[in-house]
Amino acid sequence: MNDTGMYPKGLMISAPASGTGKTTVMLGLLRALSDDGLTVQPFKSGPDYIDPAFHRAAAGRASFNLDTWAMDETLLSAVSKQADGADICIGEGSMGLYDGVATHGQSGFGASAETAKRMGWPVVLVVDVGGQAQSAAATALGFQAYDPELPFAGVILNRVASPRHERLARLGMERAGITVLGALPRRGDLALPERHLGLIQAVEHPDLNTAISGYAEFLREHVDLGGLRAAAIGGRAPAARAAGAKLPQPPAQRIALARDAAFSFTYPHLLEGWQRAGAEIIPFSPLADEAPAADADLVWLPGGYPELHGATLANAENWRAGMQKHARTKPVHGECGGYMALGQALIDKSGTRHEMAGLLGLVTSYEKRKFHLGYRRAKLHADMPGFQSGAYLRGHEFHYSTILDEPDAPLAHVMDADGNPVAETGSIKGHVTGTFFHLITGEAQ
Repeated sequence: MNDTGMYPKGLMISAPASGTGKTTVMLGLLRALSDDGLTVQPFKSGPDYIDPAFHRAAAGRASFNLDTWAMDETLLSAVSKQADGADICIGEGSMGLYDGVATHGQSGFGASAETAKRMGWPVVLVVDVGGQAQSAAATALGFQAYDPELPFAGVILNRVASPRHERLARLGMERAGITVLGALPRRGDLALPERHLGLIQAVEHPDLNTAISGYAEFLREHVDLGGLRAAAIGGRAPAARAAGAKLPQPPAQRIALARDAAFSFTYPHLLEGWQRAGAEIIPFSPLADEAPAADADLVWLPGGYPELHGATLANAENWRAGMQKHARTKPVHGECGGYMALGQALIDKSGTRHEMAGLLGLVTSYEKRKFHLGYRRAKLHADMPGFQSGAYLRGHEFHYSTILDEPDAPLAHVMDADGNPVAETGSIKGHVTGTFFHLITGEAQ
């Protein structure tokens, strides 16, 4: 956001549904524009914590979440200011363009269309035209007309089978008055590797830079990059864009943060806020059997994939001893996978039990998968790092584990986006707290 009161100019890359190819388009576009000498600021609409790491690899600049359900106008303004100094912003939508929650939240419904409207960014709709031709225009026209107030730049046709197929699809779009900004031939090698939470983590990709460079060349050959740049605009920022808009404040001065292939899901705006406020982030790796820094004020275990590393964590004696020593006198907090690792045991998908840190009584299992997905609003029953009892927090939960035992005192009363109670309350025992949801922000009191 600049001093003129305008949000920075940008585009929202979205689609009618998940699985249409918007992520590969996003990564290729970020790299192609960066290679052209532009400073490109990536954003992710919604609560995803995997895509921003891919965005950073493509653009060479940290990506941040814009979440119109969880974030109020002040926080949205603070996050959008991370684009200062950029030439253009590119946002990636989540799920389908209009998919959000049923009940209006603190700021909105959380749909990508809502983010695009809030920022004033025109939508580029990635349309999978496989199995259709002119009919794809009816889909695009419906998405354009569904909200007349939503700026709409045009479409990128994806998975085009032949020159004839492209010609027919373009004819349909021309008849509907929709601008075609590109047409991508069908290629099987464009899919990013996935696992049960979606994409694998960026750090796990065997050759991510080469893959992204390939996406960029592919887009350069088949997409009107000049037309995309010309379509980018920004909207007027609301009055809530006060000079006092700040990112979240740190829960401690010296924070030992678990960071490896098992623990990596932390929202970038949180870490940026903590560091800008002067907190020191001290990374350590439980998978490498590293104990947290002895002089840390707080140990924080983010979410991730501990279920894929159960045996390694069970054998990490130095890590476990360091965690237990810290927890005797100072706070420890875990989110989702980090919460599971603070528990008594984790049972993997094969039914093998792995002992965890033992700071909480929690026992979780992946032997029988149970899907947990959605926004969470929590009222704390007790203090946790950075927040006092009675505070309301906003976050997001996404995992497949089943709780076998959660014997400790509940940390919070947790609700979904529509206000319905959620059984996963989190736990507190001594100085140790944990939640299944990933913290996005606390509500202003």
